[in-house]
Amino acid sequence: MAKRYGQHCPVAKSLDLVGERWTLLIVRDLLRGPARFQALRAQLSGIPPKLLADRLRRMERQGLVARAFYSKHPPRAAYGLTDRGRGLGLVVGALAIWGRAFVGRRSGPRHVACGQPIELQPYCPRCEERLAPGMVHVPAVTARTSRRRARRRTILRQGPSGRAARGD
Repeated sequence: MAKRYGQHCPVAKSLDLVGERWTLLIVRDLLRGPARFQALRAQLSGIPPKLLADRLRRMERQGLVARAFYSKHPPRAAYGLTDRGRGLGLVVGALAIWGRAFVGRRSGPRHVACGQPIELQPYCPRCEERLAPGMVHVPAVTARTSRRRARRRTILRQGPSGRAARGD
């Protein structure tokens, strides 16, 4: 089981789902379209088959990937992203744009029509405007939220009676 961050924060919750090694690379490859297990193994050089199978099972349970069988005997499946999984396309694209500086300008997502590298910029749909970096506020996890979370953990540990729950 993957470790959880235990923070009430959208970034931490997202990483709880997709923060394990290889997961976003699997998403990256499935963004191109459905793929069979062996094709994914070939694209993701270095991933052990058992780990790939584990990641795909976990991603299927999380609703990020759907499995479609193309052979019953022996059972063989192709994997594709669900709508929820395709929603990670923007995240993978943002990481590719950010990482471009480390591997070269010719890498990363490009505009299909002209072939130029694309950029991502924050946008406010209410104000209908693009935002400069200084105009974006990311709220911190407040002490109040942390206290509430600690109280919930205590209640879960103690049980409804208020006494420590026994492990029998």
